[in-house]
Amino acid sequence: MPKKDKSGEKKLKKEEKPLSCWIEKERLNGRIVDCLTIILRSRGCRWGKCLMCGFPRFSAGVEELKKQIDYAFKRARKKPGILKIFTSGSFFDDEENPSSFREYVYDVAESRGIRKLIVESRPEFVFNCDAFNRDFELEVGIGLETSNDRIRDLCVNKGFSFDEYLEAARFLRDRGAGVRTYLLLKPPFLSEGEAIEDCLKSINDCAGVSKTVSINPVYIPRGSYIERLWNCGAYRPPWLWSAVEVLKRAYEVLSENYRIGYDLNLICDPVGAGSDRAPHNCGRCDKEVAEEIRTFSIRQELVFEKRCECMDFWRRYIGYERVARFNVLCL
Repeated sequence: MPKKDKSGEKKLKKEEKPLSCWIEKERLNGRIVDCLTIILRSRGCRWGKCLMCGFPRFSAGVEELKKQIDYAFKRARKKPGILKIFTSGSFFDDEENPSSFREYVYDVAESRGIRKLIVESRPEFVFNCDAFNRDFELEVGIGLETSNDRIRDLCVNKGFSFDEYLEAARFLRDRGAGVRTYLLLKPPFLSEGEAIEDCLKSINDCAGVSKTVSINPVYIPRGSYIERLWNCGAYRPPWLWSAVEVLKRAYEVLSENYRIGYDLNLICDPVGAGSDRAPHNCGRCDKEVAEEIRTFSIRQELVFEKRCECMDFWRRYIGYERVARFNVLCL
């Protein structure tokens, strides 16, 4: 007989449970609603060569993936309006997620009254998208990281060009789907100041085809190339002040042409904020600054009021890096 847990239910295997699932807040057409976020135990990204990648890989089959979806909905204490699925890869890659599994996700979303489905994909697999003309909105996240092809190639090793991203984004937009563009704040080998300016330029470059622009300050996963740089003192994760600077300056520029929170959502979730491996300031203000960043992402309003002595040090830090780079170039 199958084993049962303390509640009397059949005990599931590890492969039948997602890595994680939780209810969070997301914006839907200008309103704040509950979102069920699921991180699946999937095969992971076929590319797998990005310098900051440390995602685990699993061998879950189609039936196990379906049970992971069922498990997440069963554990959700609220009825979500949005379903967000992370596969640590490309949702529309048939090798990672067979079409039979994707159809199951669509059917579950419709039967559960989901109003918006958010998934992610590399540009080359977007053209396999089979979720058009369903009874929910579709938003597809693409990890562009930066609009600068040279930085994406040398500092991230993403394996596609900005033009390929634009082609995929326009394909989705022309068919009524939204595009969620992920941008990386401070790829390796960039100084803090360079990272801020690159992120701001990238936001401006992709805003015209994106429904949502998500700023992702680097988190250092175990087993990644960027962890090796960090271990030898050759990399520091971005300051939280840098994320605040990007959001404030981008908001001021974009609000001249877009209704922020309606036409365009500008968001940031500093994963692991305050730890050595994640975006952090001095340690005293990290929690409050990270919370202001998350509040901005939900409300789409400038809410940044926190001040700390380390803000002056952050400004000097950027200046010192700029001088050091200049001196090196002059040698």
